[in-house]
Amino acid sequence: MKREDYISWDEYFMGVSLLAALRSKDPNTQVGACIVNSENRIISTGYNGFPYGCSDDEYPWDREDKGAGTKYPYVVHAEMNAILNAGGARVRGSRIYVDLFPCNECAKAIIQSGIKEVIYLYDKYADDEMTKASKRMLSSAGVKLRQLDSGVSRISLDFGKR
Repeated sequence: MKREDYISWDEYFMGVSLLAALRSKDPNTQVGACIVNSENRIISTGYNGFPYGCSDDEYPWDREDKGAGTKYPYVVHAEMNAILNAGGARVRGSRIYVDLFPCNECAKAIIQSGIKEVIYLYDKYADDEMTKASKRMLSSAGVKLRQLDSGVSRISLDFGKR
């Protein structure tokens, strides 16, 4: 008899995005993304961090200072990293799993790359004007938005012997 306590595809891909988020060195916000094609194959993953060649020891992680003294002009968001990390692989028609609802800049990249669905866990900045702009653009472009509603609240990984 087969096992029945396995996770769904949505839970699996969101788990991959949460695992990718653990690679982020941002001391405040760790976000991960996972792009998946219609055959449930992972095309790419990403997390928020600095661009290649920009040392995370030399650039600021601060978010309270002003302008170039903060992380904001430098950090590449998880969604953008996942799109860029696809390395030219076709993402048109795919879906993206991300734990935090995409900002307006990532929404533009999602739309332009042809991603058709955004599955997210949290909408922490729902009342922010830029998040409202993001939702407006994504909806206008016909990108499906879906908050993951799962019965699973925790997935544990064990690196010990099985």
